[in-house]
Amino acid sequence: MKSALHVLMVASENDGIKTPSGQDAKAGGIGDVVRDVAPALASLHNCRITVVVPSHGFLDKLEGARLLDVYHFPFAGSREGVVLFEVPGKKPNPKVRHLVLHHARFESRDPDTNQLEIYCDDPPERPFATDATKYACFCAAVAEGLKRKVFGEVNNVHLHDWHAAFLLILRSFDESFEALRDLWTVYTIHNVALQGIRPLRGDPSSLETWYPYIAVKATDKLADPEYRNCLNPMAIGVRLADAVHVVSPGYKSEILAPSIPRRSDPDASYCGGEGLEGDLQTADREGRLFGILNGCDYDERKLPPRDLPAYRQLLQLLDDTVSRGASKAAVHHLALKRIHLLRAAARRSKVLLTCVTRIVNQKLRLMRADAGQGKPALERILEGLSTDGVLILLGMGDRDLERFLFDVSTRFHNFVFINGFDSNCAAGLFANGDLFLMPSSFEPCGISQLLAMRDGQPCVVHHTGGLRDTVQDGRTGFAFNGEGLEAQATDFVHAVFRAINILTGDTAGFQAIRETAFEKRFLWGDTVREYVHYLYRSE
Repeated sequence: MKSALHVLMVASENDGIKTPSGQDAKAGGIGDVVRDVAPALASLHNCRITVVVPSHGFLDKLEGARLLDVYHFPFAGSREGVVLFEVPGKKPNPKVRHLVLHHARFESRDPDTNQLEIYCDDPPERPFATDATKYACFCAAVAEGLKRKVFGEVNNVHLHDWHAAFLLILRSFDESFEALRDLWTVYTIHNVALQGIRPLRGDPSSLETWYPYIAVKATDKLADPEYRNCLNPMAIGVRLADAVHVVSPGYKSEILAPSIPRRSDPDASYCGGEGLEGDLQTADREGRLFGILNGCDYDERKLPPRDLPAYRQLLQLLDDTVSRGASKAAVHHLALKRIHLLRAAARRSKVLLTCVTRIVNQKLRLMRADAGQGKPALERILEGLSTDGVLILLGMGDRDLERFLFDVSTRFHNFVFINGFDSNCAAGLFANGDLFLMPSSFEPCGISQLLAMRDGQPCVVHHTGGLRDTVQDGRTGFAFNGEGLEAQATDFVHAVFRAINILTGDTAGFQAIRETAFEKRFLWGDTVREYVHYLYRSE
């Protein structure tokens, strides 16, 4: 590294922030990546990291939050005031700063629970409306902060996903932010399917409302490739950033091709560039597109035992956790009943399948898909397990998919559906399971398979994206493919039972796969060296 790097990471989430129990600064994988990559970069010589996120209505009130600045910025035709705080990190690091910007627009609540949330689930007729306004405002505040140098002397700005892409609009088309053009910008795609598309004009949540002076002159360069009357923040990130980063080499190669049969089709058999393959191909030709695999943290650990005492501890943990969840009475009561039956048995289940996931179409569509005999893949797996095994699934998300899982759990005693998320339960499942199921339709990188492998639990994965880069069929886990939805679901079922047959019939062979998975390393140190080499510019 020739000279000092000071990277400002602009993101919607940051799990590196120290928060009280039950009040996280993340909702998904972006927060995990930001948490881990910042200290990994800071471990390099002459590299400092500052991370800035919105307050979301609560991060500015954290214990230890320190007021740094108050300033004004232009947004939606007026001058808005914003407050900048520095907040404590979970693991204090002198070369990593965690900053929070607070403004009334950065606070949103779940309409059903009134709980503060990082992302808002808008109705289908107005997708992304609330969040797009929130993050367009946030990026305007960050742009003004960069101009005022409230973040210090920054030389690289790293933008995470569509929420941060609005800053590139201001940098490129707003003359008052001309100074930002000297800064090197990196744009990371965590999931190309989520693009934040909004109208260019004629709506309270539109480019014309947020940045009226830009809407007059730059709409052609900001429009969606297909919906020309709409703004596409994801496309803007790809078009305007100096370097574009995708979170695995496998995912990079996949998104250069179009989705099949078409963009945003819920039954697509191939999830490619989701309409942005043309922009991505241009970035690739220009030498701006890079696929770099995310890493994983590895501490000193031994291969966890898969024995009866550890199994009993897991069931006790699950019992205690589910007992505290009273908000979803029916699903929790059934989960407790299933857990109590497992605890009453005098032995460990012969086969313990696990799944820790967000319950969304991307992750679980293949479980619901017809896998032959007119049955979903999940039911065929549970039928094949019979009384010799159990599947424990931990997750929350899409309500329709949650209902599907609950319905299946009412009919299969060997399926425990824990509708929620708890990090301790997740860790227990990673450390105790025999096989981890990850049948994602597409997977930009994936973290759950890395965490399962870290604890010596082989995974059954759809060989796509980052799963293809991290799981070797027959060596560190088990993989399936398939042309079309039903073929993929059927191959998923076959892969599960191929793995179970080795687990139960070839103990030595399965132990070799388990140990190889346990020894496999995907280090953040390797990842960040690629960041510095390919993505960042040192002066």
